[in-house]
Amino acid sequence: MSESEKPPEKMVKCPQCGKPALYSPENAFRPFCSERCRLIDLGEWASGGYAIPVKNDSSSDSLTSIEDAYDDEGEDGNHRH
Repeated sequence: MSESEKPPEKMVKCPQCGKPALYSPENAFRPFCSERCRLIDLGEWASGGYAIPVKNDSSSDSLTSIEDAYDDEGEDGNHRH
C-alpha cells in the first residue's frame, strides 16, 4: 500500500485522561496516550479500584462454599442419587 492509499489514522480518546491517542500498532500504549496512563489504569485494576458488579443472589440453589460442590459425591467420587 502506498502512502497515498494509506487509511487515515484513527484517533481515540484516552480512557484515562481523555487526550487524543493514536489507535494504531505504531502506538505501543494503545488505547492509552502514554505509558503513564496505561500504568495508572493497570494499577486501578490491580488494586481493585475497578470492579465488575455482581448481583448478590441468595437463592438456595447457589453454592456458598467449595464444600457444597462436593456434598452430593460419595467417597469414590461418584454422585449419590
